[in-house]
Amino acid sequence: MTDKAEPSYSDSRRRPGFVAGLYIYASLFIMAAVVLVPLLTTAIGGFKSLGDLRVNPFGLPTTWEWANYWDILSSRRYWQMLGNSLFIATLTVALTLAAASMAAFTLAHIKFFGASFLMNYFLVGLMFPIATAILPLFIRIRDLGLLDSYLGVVLPQVAFGLGMSILLLRNFFKNVPSELFEAAFVDGSGYIRFFWYVTLPLSRPILATVGIVAFVNSWNNYIMPLIILNSQDKFPWPLGIMIYQGEFSTNWQLVLAFITLTILPTIIVFFAAQKHIVAGLTAGAVKG
Repeated sequence: MTDKAEPSYSDSRRRPGFVAGLYIYASLFIMAAVVLVPLLTTAIGGFKSLGDLRVNPFGLPTTWEWANYWDILSSRRYWQMLGNSLFIATLTVALTLAAASMAAFTLAHIKFFGASFLMNYFLVGLMFPIATAILPLFIRIRDLGLLDSYLGVVLPQVAFGLGMSILLLRNFFKNVPSELFEAAFVDGSGYIRFFWYVTLPLSRPILATVGIVAFVNSWNNYIMPLIILNSQDKFPWPLGIMIYQGEFSTNWQLVLAFITLTILPTIIVFFAAQKHIVAGLTAGAVKG
């Protein structure tokens, strides 16, 4: 009678690794399904007729209605709203990066009285969504004469995006090697020159991350344009959904097609900048 071979040490180490990998892939598959299934359902729903959408909301269309997408793409109003959204989002990104980078550099490298209090003040803004301040924001924007203007939408978006932007940029700026900082000052460089010629070129990943986050938040913002803008020629794409809502009925198939066409640019931008986003979020996590 022969004894059974004992499991080797390498086998005992391989099994937990395989099980852990299986759990990881299963979790990723579930998360991907949670994200992709609503997107695919929305895109496919745009190819249906209204009756087909009511009877069969989750299945494939009985007849593919390509005209739903073509009517939107061929309309001048769609491109006008897309241009308005692009202008508002681009201006929001530019102002957010300019203000947040300068504030984060100051808080990371310059010691002054109240620096920690000021940083905590910015972080408090992360606790409150923009909807909680709609009434005072509307009153302030009205007093400034910015109602029905792009700046009336952009400035609150920049203000509410500064907290997270400053936090990400500050953590990255603090991990810039101190040797570069000391060498620059020995060569006669001041804070402004070091910020412009050294810090910003080294911070492209985190700047891309902050810019993409600000762009997506501005692109999908609905409540601020709804409150501030009155002229339809200034409406961004989130307000364009109201075109397909009547008094007694809503063309849901056109709404789904419109949503699919308008979120497609943000999906493309996100995947194009995915490497920069991951690099920016992880660069400040470990000090090199």
